[in-house]
Parts: sequence; C-alpha cells; structure tokens
Amino acid sequence: MILIKPFMTDKSYRGKKYNFYTFSVDISCNKIQIKKEIEKLFGFSIKNVRTMIYPRKDKSKYTKKGFLYGRTNKVKKAIVQFYENQKLDLLNKKEI
Repeated sequence: MILIKPFMTDKSYRGKKYNFYTFSVDISCNKIQIKKEIEKLFGFSIKNVRTMIYPRKDKSKYTKKGFLYGRTNKVKKAIVQFYENQKLDLLNKKEI
C-alpha cells in the first residue's frame, strides 16, 4: 500500500480550492507510483504530483524518571493536483 493517510490540516484545506490534496505516502515510492495508485483508488486523472520528505527529529521530554529521549520517523508527503471539476471528499472517498 503506497498511500498511508490524508493530511487533515488547515493548510491542506486551503489547497482544496485549487484541487490540491495532501497525502502521507510510503518513503520508498516515487511520483509515478503515487499517481497510478491514486488514479486506481479514486478514478480521477491527475494533473501534478509534488513530493517532500521530512527528516527524522530528535525528541525529549522530562518525566519523574528523568529525561526520555527518542526520534520520530521520516515522513513523505505527496501533494496531488486533480484537473478542474474533479472534487474529492476525503470522508466519503469520491464526489463529482
């Protein structure tokens, strides 16, 4: 499975006006694989795919037992643009 989940943020909702939708995808996939997977899943033709990789981050917190250290995972995001008149409702999968 290439697609992991859609990103539900304020910034991603602002892109809905221009048919941009943001998804979290598998780190090892490329733009062609993302495009084929979304076309197969939703049945829409895709105009553009943009990807970005967020690196790992160091995290720490202070608890009763002292400091706890850890790292987050790498995350790859894909911003997909559909052609005009193709709207996607992420809660109900598809809407025309």
